[in-house]
Amino acid sequence: MKNRQSIFLLVGGLLLSTGCSSVFDKQIEYTYEEPDYYPVLRAVGYAPLSSQPGESDSQKMLMAIKVSKLEAYRELAEQVHGQKLSSTMTVKGAIAQTDGLSSKVGGLIKGAKIVKTYSVGDTYATELELDMKKVHELYISTIKPRKVKRVIYY
Repeated sequence: MKNRQSIFLLVGGLLLSTGCSSVFDKQIEYTYEEPDYYPVLRAVGYAPLSSQPGESDSQKMLMAIKVSKLEAYRELAEQVHGQKLSSTMTVKGAIAQTDGLSSKVGGLIKGAKIVKTYSVGDTYATELELDMKKVHELYISTIKPRKVKRVIYY
C-alpha cells in the first residue's frame, strides 16, 4: 500500500513538473501596431439661449454654453460608438395602432478639444474636435496593446 502511494506521488510530481515546464522554456517577443491613418472627427452642439432656465441673460448664456458643449460631446460619442435604436409598433386588425422609436447614445470620449464657442442669433454653438491620433496615444499609454512577433522555444 505504501509502495503504491509512493509511485502515485512520484508520477503526479513528474506530471506537474513537466506540465509547467512549457511555460518556462520559451521567449515571446511582441510588436506594437499603429494604424496607417488617423481621422479627425468634428461635432457641433447647439442650444437656444432663450429656452434656457435662469433669471438673467448671463445665467441663460452660461446654461446654453454648457448644453451646447454636452450636445457636441453627444454627437462625438455617436460618431465613435454608434447609436442604439429601439422601435415598437402595435398592430390591431392589420392597422398600426402605435408606433414608437427611441435612440440612445453612450460612450466615453477622451481627448476632445473645444475648437470654438459662439452665439448665432438666439442659438449658442460649440465646436469640438477629436483627433484619433491623440485618442490612440491615450489608449496605448494605458492599455499597451500588442501582437506576438516571434516565439522562441528552448
